[in-house]
Amino acid sequence: MAAAAAVAAAAAAMAAAMVGEQVNSLCEQLVKAVTVIMDPASTQRYRLEALKFCEEFKEKCPICVPCGLKLAEKTQTAIVRHFGLQILEHVVKFRWNSMPRLEKVYLKNNVMGLISSGTQSILEEESHIKDVLSRIVVEMIKREWPQHWPDMLKELDTLSKQGETQTELVMFILLRLAEDVVTFQTLPTQRRRDIQQTLTQNMEKIFSFLLTTLQQNVNKYRRMKTDLTQEPKAQANCRVGIAALNTLAGYIDWVALSHITADNCKLLEMLCLLLNEPELQIGAAECLLIAVSRKGKLEDRKPLMVLFGDVAMHYILSAAQTADGEGLVEKHYVFLKRLCQVLCALGSQLCALLGSDSDVETPPNFGKYLDSFLAFTTHPSQFLRSSTQITWGALFRHEVLSRDPLLLGMIPKYLRASMTNLVKVGFPSKSDSPSCEYSRFDFDSDEDFNAFFNSFRAQQGEVMRMACRLDPRTGFQMAGEWLKYQLTTPVDTGPMNSKTGEGLCSIFSPSFVQWDAMTFFSESVISQMFRTLDKDEIPVNDGIDLLQLVLNFETKDPLILSCVLTNVSALFPFVTYRPEYLPQVLSKLFASVTFEVIEESKFVMSVQAPRTRAVKNVRRHACSSIIKMCRDYPQLVLPNFEVLYNHVKQLLSNELLLTQMEKCALMEALVLISNQFKDYERQKAFLEELMAPVAGLWLSPEMQRVLSDPEAFISYVGADNKIADPVLEDPSGLNRSRISFCVYTILGVVKRARWPAAPEEAKAGGFLVGYMPSGSPIYRNPCTEQVLKLLDNLLALIRTHNNLYMPEMVARLGETFAKALDMLEVEKNAILGLPQPLLELYDSPVYKTVLERMQGFFCTLYDNCFHILGNAGPSMQQDFYTVEGLASQLLSSAFINLNNIPDYRLRPMLRVFVKPLVLFCPSEYYETLVCPMLGPLFTYLHMRLSQKWQVINQRSMLCEDDAADDNPESQEMLEEQLVRLLTREVMDLITVCCVSKKGVEHNTAVAVDGDDDEAMATEVTPPASAELTELGKCLMAQEEVCTALLITAYTSLSWKDTLSCQRTTTQLCWPLLKQVLQGNLLPDAVSWFFASVLKGLQTHGQHNGCMAALVHLAFQIYEALRPRYTELKAVMEQIPDIQRDSLEQFDSKLLNPTLQKVADKRRKDHFKRLITGCIGKPLGEQFRKEVHIRNLPSLFKKVKPSLEPDVLENEDGESLTALFES
Repeated sequence: MAAAAAVAAAAAAMAAAMVGEQVNSLCEQLVKAVTVIMDPASTQRYRLEALKFCEEFKEKCPICVPCGLKLAEKTQTAIVRHFGLQILEHVVKFRWNSMPRLEKVYLKNNVMGLISSGTQSILEEESHIKDVLSRIVVEMIKREWPQHWPDMLKELDTLSKQGETQTELVMFILLRLAEDVVTFQTLPTQRRRDIQQTLTQNMEKIFSFLLTTLQQNVNKYRRMKTDLTQEPKAQANCRVGIAALNTLAGYIDWVALSHITADNCKLLEMLCLLLNEPELQIGAAECLLIAVSRKGKLEDRKPLMVLFGDVAMHYILSAAQTADGEGLVEKHYVFLKRLCQVLCALGSQLCALLGSDSDVETPPNFGKYLDSFLAFTTHPSQFLRSSTQITWGALFRHEVLSRDPLLLGMIPKYLRASMTNLVKVGFPSKSDSPSCEYSRFDFDSDEDFNAFFNSFRAQQGEVMRMACRLDPRTGFQMAGEWLKYQLTTPVDTGPMNSKTGEGLCSIFSPSFVQWDAMTFFSESVISQMFRTLDKDEIPVNDGIDLLQLVLNFETKDPLILSCVLTNVSALFPFVTYRPEYLPQVLSKLFASVTFEVIEESKFVMSVQAPRTRAVKNVRRHACSSIIKMCRDYPQLVLPNFEVLYNHVKQLLSNELLLTQMEKCALMEALVLISNQFKDYERQKAFLEELMAPVAGLWLSPEMQRVLSDPEAFISYVGADNKIADPVLEDPSGLNRSRISFCVYTILGVVKRARWPAAPEEAKAGGFLVGYMPSGSPIYRNPCTEQVLKLLDNLLALIRTHNNLYMPEMVARLGETFAKALDMLEVEKNAILGLPQPLLELYDSPVYKTVLERMQGFFCTLYDNCFHILGNAGPSMQQDFYTVEGLASQLLSSAFINLNNIPDYRLRPMLRVFVKPLVLFCPSEYYETLVCPMLGPLFTYLHMRLSQKWQVINQRSMLCEDDAADDNPESQEMLEEQLVRLLTREVMDLITVCCVSKKGVEHNTAVAVDGDDDEAMATEVTPPASAELTELGKCLMAQEEVCTALLITAYTSLSWKDTLSCQRTTTQLCWPLLKQVLQGNLLPDAVSWFFASVLKGLQTHGQHNGCMAALVHLAFQIYEALRPRYTELKAVMEQIPDIQRDSLEQFDSKLLNPTLQKVADKRRKDHFKRLITGCIGKPLGEQFRKEVHIRNLPSLFKKVKPSLEPDVLENEDGESLTALFES
């Protein structure tokens, strides 16, 4: 017997030795392989071979655990140790379920041993080693705790007592566990629930452990940091303190508020104390911010008000002063940002807790809080200034605080700070302000800063208006002082001269940035004053004095003049009290309409040097101010109509004085005033007189010939010429401007001419011509007769313009103008989302070359023609819709040669013409006008988009190997983006035509109940009211149109545009299909609809919103049609990895009406599990190896017996083998 035992022992020893040799041999090979992978000098072939060897080893080798442990020994290099630990992590993640119990115990013991004694000291160990070691422990916890490893927390506590190195690793483990279980939720529901509930049960002890660790290490650090001999020890304690703060941050966000406020808010007190500890202050501020930002029951949040106490406020403010006083150091600046966020969150808590029905009172330190908050608002950093705005707004809006004398006393200070903050300085590329240095930390470029500042300024405007609602007079007084100061201060152009002219401002000039800020300030506060004060409280005399000063101010600087015009508009409401000042205002505005920097250029008869953007803006600004005045105060301007009309006639008499847009803007202003005649015949006569020059030109035989013949048109506008000097020479500029003038004028009149809004006035003025069958009145527009006379030639121009894109016409364009029909650069940049170059914006000429002028002409002309047709319906109503043969006229002009029309021209046509035409069309004309037009259009659009997406899909399949070409300006990218935008436009048009507005709201609610399966979290339930409109029913009644609509809607689900897919799924697909459900649908058609939705899931399943909407739609189709069509089951059976028995179960419940209906949510969840195989995954997850974590016997399902206060401290004395028993 003894001999047999000896033989067995010898055999075991031999086997162990052989395994040991095998381990050593494999480890040598692995070390070589890892060295090759990480060596930059390795060839790609060797590196790939080494990588393949390592991966195969991890997947297949039965002795991974001993090899991993050997490679993880302290004697190895950091890279090799990291690889060894990665092997162990791989084993836990992918082999745990099949490992023998003893091997699990062996691995667990050794990993805990590595934490205990297998790492370098805390200051020497590499952070990636610590990270992977903590990950391994967390992966084991996720699989075994608490059921099979009840002493886990106790073991971690024991480890932490060994020293700083182990304590830091324990902190990493606790943080990683909270992140995986609560934040990222990367494990199955039941396991997550078990772990989270056990964590919650033990939270008091965990928090106590974290706080004790933090306190002990901070105390040791403070004692030793001044003693140079103890510096390493001090640094080790500091590291643990930082780790403890990071771990606390991972828990504070979700634990019960009672833990955060326990022991008289001991945690908050500690965090405030640590704000003055340079090495720990950022972590402390982070924790404080998370704590103060907590939502929840108001009652639970009341203890957070302790932070308004003397002690807490003292520490917060002194920390801010210290950090700011040490100059701009990145670390201190980050800390300041966190502190600013803490103060903002404190303000939000105060606003939430303080109410008329609350027992919380305004804190005694509220004044101190406001002072410190104002200090952040006046800080040089533009980012810090902007961070405070939302909280100021909340304070000024608050029902209780807005009446507090301390806050009211702060309004002048806030407005004074805003006067500084509105000045656009702090560009990262400059050094002309203390803000610049801070901006270099916050912004990558001047364009970034500019975008940020524009949004910051808009936000400030909103808050200033709220402040002025509480104290309107102070704001107005400040605006007046600042305006007077700017009017008397000499202009300082700064070092950069404008290209507009010598001695003029650029957008960076000191004078301009001040004028710009002052203008925004005065505009905001004055408009608010008029809304807040009663009529008799308005300081009219002061306002009129300011207006006179502004009207008398003369400047030749276009940028400053633009600001002056804004101030005129802001002060204009005062003229309603003193109408005698109106002529002066008009005079100022008309002088600016013809503004030039160089007087002589007005009279240069050929092509003048192109005006700069700044000059163009002044002129456009003056025109829009006149339009705004006539739109908002027509009764005030009406008595001066003749003066205005004579002014405009005088300006129009010189053909070169104004651009076409400027001429038409002035004519629009006149039309707006003519609406106040409230006399049909008088207004009609006026419009006839106004449009006489346009009618004469537009209806002339020459123009008729030019507009009807593409070749004549190209020649007339000069697009067939070869230009020697493309900047100065433009012989056909005048011809183009004449066409533009006509089109602009027609558009202006159609857009602005209207009948009176009041029915009695409309009737008295002769605008009412009858009533609809429904009883609604029918009005006539005084411009109808004039506009309809010009309609034939307008349609001829549209037909000609469409035909310009025919290949033979494009070939006739001159050498200079070969790209005349291309997109403008500015359009391309807008589509690609590229920022406009900031510096050139105001200084560059509007069009640099004659080619750009030609491109601008074609682009604007095309858009404006369709704007006219789009406005014609709402403007002229039945007079337009009853034009004889309108449908065929539109089909033979606007919809001709669509095959050659590029996407960037087709989009505006659908948006500005087809959509309004359809929306405003009375239902009486659906059959005669809309259906004959939309039927062929929708059929064509489906064909066009299908072809485009086919090309894109083929291209992406071909390019998968060559994904490196990701140049945002590439032509392919532009084309693809255009197809996306066109797709959205088409789907939006179909939705507008077919689905009633009330049906487009969709609800995307994320489930927050822990019991729900996470995969089912996003629910999209379109409301039952998503019904077809009358037009939709009319279109669906026609077989061809119905087919085109259904095919387009369902095909679009698998086109690679997420936004379009989600809108179409939630708003369009079901209402369209529901309309034809009662008919006899072919089985193939039903299968195709269902398969299309599943294809959509394959394409868009990675996006939660789309996925939820598509699952809901597939569920609706299957439930509604499966009882009638067995073919749907055949489609389901083709889904990869579908569980047949589960499908049978689902079908039997669906087809058996006698069975009790399962809840809708449960049925949908079951259905979603069935179709999981066809739900697309993100690229990063497509080839990821699945991690399977088994559920353990549930802890919490049964009626809960009173659990031991600590399930983790059972003293059964069970061996580790029993703890891991599975």
